[in-house]
Amino acid sequence: MENNQVNPASNGGGAAPDYSVVIPVYNGEHTLKPLVERILQTFSRTNLSCEIVSVDDCSSDRSWEVLGELRRKHPELRRVRLRRNFGQHNAILCGLTFARGKRVITIDDDLQIPPEEIPKLIATMDAGNFDVVYGIFGRKRHGAIKNLGSAVINWYYRKIFHQENHISAFRLLKAEIARGIIRYDRNFPYIDGLISWNTREVGEVLVEHRPRTSGRSGYNVSKILKLTFNMVTNFSAFPVRVASGLGVIFALFGFGLGLYFFIKAIVTRIPVTGYASTIVAITMFSGVQLLTIGVIGEYIARVHVNINRKPQYVVRETDL
Repeated sequence: MENNQVNPASNGGGAAPDYSVVIPVYNGEHTLKPLVERILQTFSRTNLSCEIVSVDDCSSDRSWEVLGELRRKHPELRRVRLRRNFGQHNAILCGLTFARGKRVITIDDDLQIPPEEIPKLIATMDAGNFDVVYGIFGRKRHGAIKNLGSAVINWYYRKIFHQENHISAFRLLKAEIARGIIRYDRNFPYIDGLISWNTREVGEVLVEHRPRTSGRSGYNVSKILKLTFNMVTNFSAFPVRVASGLGVIFALFGFGLGLYFFIKAIVTRIPVTGYASTIVAITMFSGVQLLTIGVIGEYIARVHVNINRKPQYVVRETDL
């Protein structure tokens, strides 16, 4: 899928750094400066080289200008700007495409995850020889709605992808896993699902999670529901199986109800009142049929979108 009309492999020049840190940016003008500087300070205390790949997901504030100021001060920082808001997972996919490091870290731009926790990911990967390591939180400093949404997403992830680990936006990936992910050229990318498609060697480590110091989360109820729905419908046949199961259950229920009224009519030899039972049966079965048709229609719609080759992201400009 031609997303950006740019050959990422040709950008950057020079030897590949040890680590690429990919930051999806959306309205992060107040946190970008301390985030970038703390990432670089963290790596300066090691003998490891790093680059930072920031992907501005069409922010409405001065994020792009702030990144430009940081770029002039820190040449390790590279910028990519998207033409419209494509969403966090699309922005990360774009960043992975441009990352040149032997390992790749993804981290949010809101400073709720301290960059000083990066060495924990590295140490865990080295100790366990994992392909991917997630930073997980003992206590999440989100609002109640986002915490509930994260719990639901984690539960669905483990059920759909048959993984036992928890997930977060703070990840460390080996370069070969990142390359496997960016080969996905369909719509509705879900990074954690793509990771599970590429490896089962996944570890996790407990990291600190701090309250948000600026702005507000880009995830509201509708976006959390959309992400969950994308994950469920685009990476599994789970909804179709649920609809099929409901169809079987209600078919058996209808058969049993009909058998009950038939026996009652024969044994008691009294007329069976049919209006209420008919209305209930029609309502229930019509609802199940509409649900099943809706689920199947959603899958057909996604096939249609993928056939139309809707771009995962489109790059407006870079300074790579």
